[in-house]
Amino acid sequence: MSVAKNLHVIILAAGRGTRMKTHKPKVMHTLAGQTLLAHVTETALKLGAVDVHVVIGHEADKIRMAHPNLPVKWVIQEQQLGTGHAVMQVMPLIPDDAQILILSGDVPLVQLTTLEQMTRQMASLTLLVARPKNTFGLGRIARNERQQITAIIEEKDASIEQKLLPEIYTGICCVAAADLKKWLPQLSTNNASGEYYLTKIIEFAAQEAKNIASIEPKYLFETQGVNTLLELQQLERKWQVFIAKELLAQGVQIMDVRRLDVRGQINCASDVTIDVNVIIEGEVVIGTGVEIGANCYLKNTIIGNGVKIKPNSHLDGSIIGNNCEIGPFARLRPGTKLEANCKIGNFVEIKNSYLDESSKAMHLSYIGDAKIGRQVNIGCGTITCNYDGANKYPTVIKNNAFIGSGTQLVAPVVVGEGAFIAAGTTLRSDAPANALTLASTKQRSILGWKKKVKEQNPEL
Repeated sequence: MSVAKNLHVIILAAGRGTRMKTHKPKVMHTLAGQTLLAHVTETALKLGAVDVHVVIGHEADKIRMAHPNLPVKWVIQEQQLGTGHAVMQVMPLIPDDAQILILSGDVPLVQLTTLEQMTRQMASLTLLVARPKNTFGLGRIARNERQQITAIIEEKDASIEQKLLPEIYTGICCVAAADLKKWLPQLSTNNASGEYYLTKIIEFAAQEAKNIASIEPKYLFETQGVNTLLELQQLERKWQVFIAKELLAQGVQIMDVRRLDVRGQINCASDVTIDVNVIIEGEVVIGTGVEIGANCYLKNTIIGNGVKIKPNSHLDGSIIGNNCEIGPFARLRPGTKLEANCKIGNFVEIKNSYLDESSKAMHLSYIGDAKIGRQVNIGCGTITCNYDGANKYPTVIKNNAFIGSGTQLVAPVVVGEGAFIAAGTTLRSDAPANALTLASTKQRSILGWKKKVKEQNPEL
């Protein structure tokens, strides 16, 4: 969709957020795995604006350091004297013929389609409005008998009758730069808060008989701001339920829409089943027919078709081939790649390792910095000893090898194709192909041995 030419976006993010009751700047609190500011900024950047200007003030350095890769222009508001004052700081950077979209850094979930609709309005001033059930604390929209917008009344300045008005202003508007530059110098601090209210420009526009348009978003959560941790938690749940319902509509079976958390991007095929308390972070791709058990954590992972991930498994930075079985209680760390039909069982940890087709490690093992061939069996309690305290070394296990239980593979070491490593072996040298390798000491028993008894001290 096309947007206004010469569009500039201003994001207001200078407030202290005192009602959050934390030391962290409000816009640095996270929702769905991203800061509030990152949500707003990433949406704004998709509009193709000439520039996105972010006004910061309280803890400005912290905010910039927390968002080092955002391609925005940071603007400092040294004194927090209201929204109108914040916009004043940006105006020298914006040409007179620009269109300006003003967003709030603490209203994180406004959707791209809503902003595109705002920027396409043929009006001097376009307001994003809403009709929430609870209007307390919000600026009310005043209209005349012809339903034209005449003013916005802030809660602190509203009369009893005005507080009953059902329509509120969300703080998001689109305005011509030339008009805004004319109106901003007319603002004053003659109000209950002693601040420069940006909302006052609506009165100026009405007085000049400017065309003031309004639109309502598709979803009410788009307009909801965050002022307290309770509001943040409530908005998080609304967003997560929304994502879960979107997945349901795509053919993904979500066992409970209230118990799924997507803190990144999920690309999910149909006929997938996701049980309760699953957390998705980063970018996760899930193939068709996948089953994900309860309490699993998936981060930056690609999962092939027909994979079964059993409960309480943790996958991070991994690539899983078709028809693999993982878990329960398995942990796959970054750099793990499994080809088709592999099986990873309970309490197995794999890091930076490759397993070729149909290999398996079913119980209580650690595999790190390893390259494992096809149809390899890793016995219970096997450990790749890949770290000497300073450097890490590889372990190579070739096709059809069998690693017995309780084996320690001291890297660097190579296990040949078809090799059989006996249980309890500590392998320090390469094992030849198609041979039995064992390293054991002669078993002996000490007769008459007695277990030590703890000395009794009567003074204790």
